Order: sequence, then structure tokens, then C-alpha cells
Amino acid sequence: MSDPTAGALCSREVLAARCRAVTEARWFAVTVFALILANAALLGVETYAGLVADWHRWLSLAEHVCVAAFTIEILLRAAAHADRPRDFFRDPWNLFDLAVLLSAFLPVIRENGTVLRLLRLARILRAARFLPQLRVVMVAVGRSLPGTVSFLLVGALLLYLYAMVGWVFFADHDPEHFGSIGRAVLTLFLLMTLDGLGDAVRAGLEISRWSFVYYASYVLLASFVLVNVLIGVVITSLEEARDMEKKRDAEGDAVAPSGAAAPVDPELLRERIATARRALDSLEQALPPPPRDAEQSASAGGRRP
Repeated sequence: MSDPTAGALCSREVLAARCRAVTEARWFAVTVFALILANAALLGVETYAGLVADWHRWLSLAEHVCVAAFTIEILLRAAAHADRPRDFFRDPWNLFDLAVLLSAFLPVIRENGTVLRLLRLARILRAARFLPQLRVVMVAVGRSLPGTVSFLLVGALLLYLYAMVGWVFFADHDPEHFGSIGRAVLTLFLLMTLDGLGDAVRAGLEISRWSFVYYASYVLLASFVLVNVLIGVVITSLEEARDMEKKRDAEGDAVAPSGAAAPVDPELLRERIATARRALDSLEQALPPPPRDAEQSASAGGRRP
């Protein structure tokens, strides 16, 4: 009798190998990328009311074809991990693709046209899976968020401080720009981009000569120091993202020149060994017992001097 567990594991490995051969093929990646671009073009066409009125049926059919194609893609990717299902959910891109696809089948979202269009627009981000450089940039943006939040807190504190100082000294003479804390913040936020700095400095010099120190210190801190700090955070995150991408590629293509395979997951290896042992035990039990004459000959031969 054969072990059903061993047979199921073997069938899963065969299924995963076949689906992996499809998903890792170049034509598969090119086809999915073309579908993503077609979906993006379809969203753009739907912004023209005249075309939607004339081609509503065909546009709806094209949308259903895209959903069906993306569903088949996700199923193939999931089947490619049939022998190790946990790895499928460990990949954040798989989770993102699955969430975007499942949203198209939820009744609440399908009834809300605006939300559905936004989620369909999110499919364009799936192009990052097939563009390594874009994937690196998106990963870098995600890793830079903690540093960016700290930068925003420091920038908001600096902006509020200078806005209060500007309101104290310039509110009576320049109420249009510093008449309230809100106007002062808006004025300084625009000055952070150096837009209208010359006019602001000239208007400030008409009020007081010390206004030059106010504007110069603000531009130095806000437009040079803080912006350079933000650039440094993004560049550092970009380098980390590139290192992660290289490490991921090295782990995915880790096959030695001599043909040695990459290291196997210990848990998966233990499971395969246990399955092989159970299969051997079942095979041994299924074998017929040895002939009795052979046993007597063997025992007699063992008693000879």
C-alpha cells in the first residue's frame, strides 16, 4: 500500500514545478506587463464620456477580460508555491496583488464606482513587479517613511516657530502675509521653495533691517538643511533597497556552477524525510515474507564453523 501523504506531497511538487516553469518564463512576465498597460489605457479611455457612451459594452468586456487574466495569474503564482504555501504569503508583492484582485469581487466595492476606479488604478503599481528599478524605488520610499515622518515633525515645528515670530514682528505692517498664524504658515511654506523670496525680503526691509536675518536664517534652515536631510534619508533608503533587491536575486538564483542546489528550508526537509520514511515502512510491510527454506539455509550456514 502506498502512503497517501507521500502521494499528495509528490503531486503538489509536480504541480508547483509545472506552474513555476510558467510563471518564471519570460513570455509570462511580458504578457502580464502588457495586460497591466492595457488596464491603464482602459482607465484612461473611460475618462472620455463620449467613448464610454459609444463603447460601453466593449469597455465592460475588456475590464472583465483583464480581471479574468489577473485571476488566472494569481492562481498560477499560488500554484507555483503549492509545495510551500507559506512562501507565497511571505512575499509582500503577492499580498498586494491578491488584495487588489480580491477587491474587484467584493460587493460593497463593486457598487462604489469611485473606490473601484481607485483600486483598478492600483493595478498599475503591479508593474513594479516586472521593473526592478521601479521596485527598488518603491521599496526605498517605504523604508524612508519613518525618517520622513521625523523630518515632517521637525519641519512643522520649525515652520510654526518662525510663523509665530513673523506674526509678532510683521502682523501690523504686512497683515496680508502675517496677519494670522495660518497666513504666516502659508507664506513661509511657499518661501520654503524659494518662490517669491525676493519680494518678501524687499517688503521686510521696508519694515526693519533685521528682517533680513529672519528670512536668511529661515531659508538656510528650511530650504537647505532640512531638504538636504530629507534627501540623505531617501538616498540611504534607496541604497538599502538596492541591497535587499540584490540579496533577493542572489537567494532566488542561488545555484552553484557545479549544479548544487540552493539550501532547502529545514522544516520542508524534515517533512520530506518523514514522508519518505513512512513510504519505506509501508513498502516494507507490503513486501511478501521471505521463503522458509532460505531462512533455514541461512541459519544452518550461520552454525557452520
